[in-house]
Amino acid sequence: MDRGRLEAFSDGVFAIVITVMVLGLRPPAGTDWAALKDVGGPFLVYVLSFIYLGIYWNNHHHLLKHLLRVTGSIMWANLFLLFWLTLFPFVTEWWGQQPSATVPTVVYGFVLLIAAMAYYLLQTLILRQHGGPDSALGRALGRDWKGRLSPLLYALAVLLAWVNPWLSATLYVTVALIWLIPDKRLEHALNT
Repeated sequence: MDRGRLEAFSDGVFAIVITVMVLGLRPPAGTDWAALKDVGGPFLVYVLSFIYLGIYWNNHHHLLKHLLRVTGSIMWANLFLLFWLTLFPFVTEWWGQQPSATVPTVVYGFVLLIAAMAYYLLQTLILRQHGGPDSALGRALGRDWKGRLSPLLYALAVLLAWVNPWLSATLYVTVALIWLIPDKRLEHALNT
């Protein structure tokens, strides 16, 4: 399999996940502005999940540009990541319907946590193809503070959901904001 085929398959999965996720949004029952209050929570969770999927899609795209060859382990690591991303529509709708409930908040964070770990696994396998941390790609990734901090914040958020789900929501938004700042490391590594 060549890199282009892996990219095309992955892009298709991203597109389907986003499409399925938006289908989870329900219009309000009423016809006035006050009726929008009932869909505020689900819409905000949808926006957060859409941002996360956009961040993953963007970084996944740049990461796969560094792929030297598609191996079985990289295919499985990619599928592992995509599996967790395909759960976004489910956890988005569940948490969006009950944003102050503990268990949906925990499950949402758990999916974020495992997706982050899956991305890190894929990145590690691709980095290994390039010769590890001393390679041009390894130097571009550097200490990867965002990639290391995110799972810690997700794990903390999962624990905090048992105390107050709104604290978890704050951490989920914080991590998304950290990643919204464009990360040019992978782009620059292509040009070196």
